[in-house]
Amino acid sequence: MAIAIFITILFYMLSTAAYFAYLFLQKDFLQKAGYILMLIGFLLHSVSIGYTFIKTGCIPAQNLYATLSLSGWAVAGVFLAFQYKFNLKILGIYAAPLATLILIVASLLPRESVQVNDLFKSYWLVIHILTIFIGEASFALACGLGILYLIQEHAIKTKTHGFFLKRLPSLERIDTSGYACIVVGFTMLSIGLITGFVYAKLVWGKFWSWDPKEVWSGITWLLYAALLHERLAIGWRGRRSAIMAIIGFAALLFTFLGVNFLLKGHHWEFTQF
Repeated sequence: MAIAIFITILFYMLSTAAYFAYLFLQKDFLQKAGYILMLIGFLLHSVSIGYTFIKTGCIPAQNLYATLSLSGWAVAGVFLAFQYKFNLKILGIYAAPLATLILIVASLLPRESVQVNDLFKSYWLVIHILTIFIGEASFALACGLGILYLIQEHAIKTKTHGFFLKRLPSLERIDTSGYACIVVGFTMLSIGLITGFVYAKLVWGKFWSWDPKEVWSGITWLLYAALLHERLAIGWRGRRSAIMAIIGFAALLFTFLGVNFLLKGHHWEFTQF
């Protein structure tokens, strides 16, 4: 299915180009074209992942290539859903290049999977991986919205009616959309952690083993839990929420990649070269 991945990257790249053209030219048909191109790429990507799943009998996350590919797929899918729900046309300038970059990096890595065994053949694992990746993709979009919020806030405070001020949505709309991303991400991450505990019990005999990935996943969960608590309890919104979304995603990236490269544990098998 290498050709399918190549074509998927092509559609993601075309979508990126369309969204950046929309950023500069502000022609609505360019935004619609970017969305359709992303949708076609996502459907092709889904076919590729589905084919691998049927062929091997397990979800394709057995090495770094497959894991990154699944990450790019999740970012594209979650973006399409949020774009359809909130119609934040400008968000494509962040999501489309992010999905493209992830898939390009993945395509440069070895594709040989580790030997498939019973470790990978579990419905609990499928649910765990899918919910975790959907949650992480939602947090990635929340980070992007946090960045857009800070850019728009700076444009407003400096009173420069410039490039971004005219093109970005209102601060309230960006903040509300970012909050929705965090709520979805937190919900999916929570489900992912719970199913991960069940899976760990079935495979390793205990729910929690102080695996580095488990510890950092817990830290990340607590960061986003604190953000949601502070927002609901004392009204953290706007700039604080945007900065916390960016910090939370940085912790998430370390949990996703840094832990596997620097600290060995159960999850190392899923992201080895």
